[in-house]
Order: sequence, then C-alpha cells, then structure tokens
Amino acid sequence: MAVLGLPWLLRRMTPSSSPAMALMGAERVAFIVGAPRCGTTFLARHLQKHPDICFSKLKEPHFFSAVDLRDVPEAELQERVTRNYLDRFFPHRTGRSLLAEGSVTYLYTPHQLEPILRLWPNAKFIVGLRDPMQMVPSLHQRLRCIGDETVADFGRAWALVQRRREGRAVPRRCVEPRWLDYWEAGRLGCHVAEFFSCVGRERCFVSLFDDLVADPGEQYRRVLRFLELPDDQQSEFLPARQSNGFKIRWLQRALKRPPAAALSILGSEVHQFRFSTASNTRRPAFAKAILTVRKHLVEWNKAPAPPVELSSAIQAEMRRMFADDIRLLERVISRDLGHWLRAPESVAEVA
Repeated sequence: MAVLGLPWLLRRMTPSSSPAMALMGAERVAFIVGAPRCGTTFLARHLQKHPDICFSKLKEPHFFSAVDLRDVPEAELQERVTRNYLDRFFPHRTGRSLLAEGSVTYLYTPHQLEPILRLWPNAKFIVGLRDPMQMVPSLHQRLRCIGDETVADFGRAWALVQRRREGRAVPRRCVEPRWLDYWEAGRLGCHVAEFFSCVGRERCFVSLFDDLVADPGEQYRRVLRFLELPDDQQSEFLPARQSNGFKIRWLQRALKRPPAAALSILGSEVHQFRFSTASNTRRPAFAKAILTVRKHLVEWNKAPAPPVELSSAIQAEMRRMFADDIRLLERVISRDLGHWLRAPESVAEVA
C-alpha cells in the first residue's frame, strides 16, 4: 500500500527542516533500488569511483527492506540508523557529499522506505529495469550460482513458483525464498508504479538496461546529472561481467550456502559482514586460513554459465503473464517497450 500524501508533504520540506540531517552525517543520499540483473552492479562499480560519492562497504546492505522502521519514534530511528546502518556500512563517510548504496530489494518493499524520506527528505533513487523475458531467467541463473536455487532447469523452476509460494520445494539454506517467485519478480510495472507512489516520481531516475547496453558511458553521465554531481571523466566502460556457472554443484552450494553450524568458518566475508550481529567480525588466524582455501576453491570451481534456453512454450507463457504488466510499465515511465514482447533471439547474461 502506498504511503498516501507522503511525497506531497516531503516536496514541501526544505533540507533544513529535517532535524536528522546533522546526525546522519550527509544531506544527500542515493539508492540503486533494482530490479535484479538490470545493470545495477555496473552502475554501482562506476559510482564507487566518483570522488564525491561514499558508496557502502557492501554494495547491497538490504537494511531498510530487512527491518521495518516505519513506527519507530524519531529519536530512536536516528540512533538505530546511525548505529546499525551508517556506522556499519558507511564508516568511511566523512568528507563525501553523497552516500550511496545498491540494495535491489528496495524496489519490492517501497512502503518500508518511509524512514529514509523522514531522515533524508531529498533522497534520490535509481531504478534499474530490464525486459522480464531476459531478467527472470538471468535471475534464476544467478540464484543457482549463489546457492539459493537448486533446480537447474529454468522451465521447472518457473513451474514450481506456486508450490514455493505455499512454502514447499524451497531449498534448504535459501537466504531469501521470495526471490524464487519468478512470476512476481518480473512484474516490474506493478512494482515501479507502487514505488513511484510511495517515494515520488520526481525522486527517481529510470535506467533501462537497453540504454545501458547501447551507450554505458552516456547512461552513467545521465545518472550523474540526476544526482547533481560533476562528470568525473570516467572513460573506460568495460562490458558487464558475464554470469558465472560452476563445475561441481555440491561444492558450489557448500561454499556459497554452508550449513548454519559451519557458517562462521565457511561463510564468505560478504555473507559474514551482512548477517553477523557482532560489532567485531574479525576472524582468528585459523579461520583466515580456511577462508583463503575457500576463496581458491570458489575460483577453481568457476565455469562459464550455460546458455539460457527457453522453450517456445515457456516463452509464450512468460509473454502472456507479463504482457499487461509491460504495458503498464510503458505508461508509468512513458517509454515504448513493445520490443520486449517480441521473441528474443537469446538471453544475454550480465551483472
């Protein structure tokens, strides 16, 4: 449900009217909010290099989607966000004019972003979008690589969505089962419409994957203009990385999604940083040695991701399911997306 009236109210607030800004340490924040597999990693990688931007230590903190802070009183909200978000993910924030992060889950939980607008009334959001006919199979492949998805065939995983909505056939140790709902992940029109309703269309820059592929440098400069930042003259925009596959399935899953009892030893540094509640996450020497071995095993187990092959039946079903939503997205962002409804020659894999 949209936060009715909130964008209207916040548009009339001046930066000085927010009592939280001095405490928060920055008047300007920006969020790359998804969707997944839409070039958000590419944008984050280049924004991290900008001298005026302090990017989060972890690209995707998922803080405001994981914790509902809407009913938290103002003083407590400031204290919790400072301690659990800023100090944890932006300890290096001094001296930068803009804080930024890239949690793609925020697109799907816009109602929980109301605390952001209370703390930073001039917050901005970059919304990455992509043809769901390509995005959803790419998401499936990515979830396979990180161990949250165990079904290799996309058609079978697509067919399992209803059972998984009922809590069945969900892989053990899957960090976020909601990502396995491929039907919902691809309904970008509905999610973007709700997002705009919650935060305000004027706060958002829509980054189509089509534009990013066509001219990545120009798209990056459009983002800088939206953020009101000077062009930092970056000129090397390498092609986005291809999705990774793996050689041995059980080894990949053991390394990426270890059992809870082994998480403190086998969990990656990123995983530990995101999910540990301890303020000090430094590991003893033997654990560091194990982590080094783990990194070598992860690297050795890498393999090119297999090509995504969609049967004509699956393609037709996906087009039927997403057709009305794509037309809604056309109206919401004022952009012709008719080419998304045509059968693709292939499904490109990107970050």
